[in-house]
Amino acid sequence: MSTLLESYAAGRWFRAADEGDPLLDAATGEEVARISSRGLDLGAMVRHAKETGGPALRALTFHQRASLLKAVAKHLGASRDEFGALSTRTGATVRDTAVDVDGGIGTLFSFASKGVRELPNDTIVLDGGLERLGKEGTFVGQHIYTSRPGVAVQINAFNFPVWGMLEKLAPALLAGLPTIVKPGSQTAYLTELVVRRIIESGILPEGALQLICGSAGSLLDELTVQDSVAFTGSAHTAGILRRHPNVIDGGVRLGVEADSLNCSILGPDVRVDDPEFDLFVKGVIAEMTVKAGQKCTAIRRVIVPSSIAGAVVDALAAKLARITVGDPRNPDVRMGALASLGQRDEVRKAIEALRASSEVVVGDLDGGALLDGDSERGAFLTPLVLRATPGAVEPHNVEPFGPVSTVLTYDGLDEAVALAARGKGSLVASVATHDPDVARTVVLGLAPWHGRVLLLDRDDAKESTGHGSPLPMLVHGGPGRAGGGEELGGIRAVLHHLQRTAIQASPDLMTAVTGQWTTGAARLEEAVHPFRKSLAELRVGDTIRSATRTVSLADIEHFAEFTGDTFYAHTDPEAAARNPLFGGIVAHGYLVVSLAAGLFVDPAPGPVLANYGVDELRFLTPVKAGDTIGVTLTVKQIKPRNSADYGEVRWDALVTNQDGSPVATYDVLTLVAKTLPAA
Repeated sequence: MSTLLESYAAGRWFRAADEGDPLLDAATGEEVARISSRGLDLGAMVRHAKETGGPALRALTFHQRASLLKAVAKHLGASRDEFGALSTRTGATVRDTAVDVDGGIGTLFSFASKGVRELPNDTIVLDGGLERLGKEGTFVGQHIYTSRPGVAVQINAFNFPVWGMLEKLAPALLAGLPTIVKPGSQTAYLTELVVRRIIESGILPEGALQLICGSAGSLLDELTVQDSVAFTGSAHTAGILRRHPNVIDGGVRLGVEADSLNCSILGPDVRVDDPEFDLFVKGVIAEMTVKAGQKCTAIRRVIVPSSIAGAVVDALAAKLARITVGDPRNPDVRMGALASLGQRDEVRKAIEALRASSEVVVGDLDGGALLDGDSERGAFLTPLVLRATPGAVEPHNVEPFGPVSTVLTYDGLDEAVALAARGKGSLVASVATHDPDVARTVVLGLAPWHGRVLLLDRDDAKESTGHGSPLPMLVHGGPGRAGGGEELGGIRAVLHHLQRTAIQASPDLMTAVTGQWTTGAARLEEAVHPFRKSLAELRVGDTIRSATRTVSLADIEHFAEFTGDTFYAHTDPEAAARNPLFGGIVAHGYLVVSLAAGLFVDPAPGPVLANYGVDELRFLTPVKAGDTIGVTLTVKQIKPRNSADYGEVRWDALVTNQDGSPVATYDVLTLVAKTLPAA
């Protein structure tokens, strides 16, 4: 008997007492491992996550959690060959393994990078700007995101045993949520190996990651209001989960990625000899053959103009004739096996259902020739293309989860969009077109029905990642039949896991809660210029009030001549007088900002290393010749960088005139050393 897979639960590896069910090599039928979760204490897993993993993660800032993700990604990268060898047993070719294993590791790197660049080095995230709730400014509102004291459960499909886990794990860990992983059983041996390597590394806090190999049993019974479930799989199973009492009434949040009849549309502007025609055909072939078509984003419906449908079928046939099918261990094999014989049976049933309104135009229903491999013990299926009759229903209702696509024809762009919409909601659609009007029309028609739309043409083809590749920075999910959920999408995926709360308070208390100086809060004025303080010495609220300067007409004229900005409001008295906003010559806004910098900058070398930008710049009151301006500069936010000896300081700059009226407001961004430089 082969090895019985283990679960990682409550700080230890657990092996079931029974023999488990066999998991077979997709290409050879040989037993790879056995799987069982009988006897696993699911309640203990949930408690361990909440009592041990959650507090440890929430004690870390977003940047610290991001550094953990980066360390895990590096660690897994060192074992890539080991993962690749085992991936072959799932039926995956070298190319398929790259999509799954490298794609998963790359997603960790992406979220680690985004976590540092786009999230604060803090445990809360501000959402939007400050809301002034009273006339005097003593009552303000601010939305914030905070971590939930729950557990994130992921229930995954068999087709992506590595990427499917890591793309859900990365945003959950960034959000401070411990995770329990339940992989698809057929390929769980690869997920188990990856989790084992993560646990062995000791990088993640104990309780941050647990694994169930086998049935999840009554796991949802153990979840409560702060917990969430991310499910990838069939609409049937999703329906069962949606009806669970803890989802209906118990507050458990459920995200679903289910069945999806994705389509690719060939634009009516495309001719056979156009680059877009070849790009379209190559895209369909790739989505039929990568992972043997076992992708939730694969192209199931090929929607083409009636006038060139025959040419499309011929082109597909020519390219598919060069696709070799067989044991993925053979480097000459282009497409491996389906995950199991049971999965092949399901695809064959779907093909039979499609044949009620479609005919097979490319491929062999009897299986076709294999380059090598056992056609009986291996779950092989050669690619098939069907062509639907007009008005066919089945292609819009039946998903063959394998190397099968159906060609549908249209006679007008509205009909093409209508055909796409008959899928009742999909993860992705692609359109091959070089016509801007076609692109806009199709996108507006497809967007309500799809989570992602790829516009493919000769200009973006070189860099395009293709129809079926979910990217860490773009939303992965879709409405309707596709489940209505969202994953990935960059920091959006992290925010999905957090709780958004509206805080109402005085400016001083709001500053204390958010760690960011709030307009109206106390300013801390000292004799020491804030630019003389290191990052360790600065405090939120540190303030300097500058000397003043009178802006002369000569200043305005010199700036106009020096910069070349001779806009009439600065140079033509008569025209400027007719301007209802100014009523005469006014200073350039950038002159005001430049003069303001001269008023507040401390010129001597010190801990301030650089000014690297200005945010939220607004010019509020025109400055005329003879006006006097001054600046109040306050430390608004301090953001240390874990990987550098400096951090970012955001300063609130308020420029006022002689009447105390705001002239300009903006945030100044500087890099400040953590410690004072040596004398």
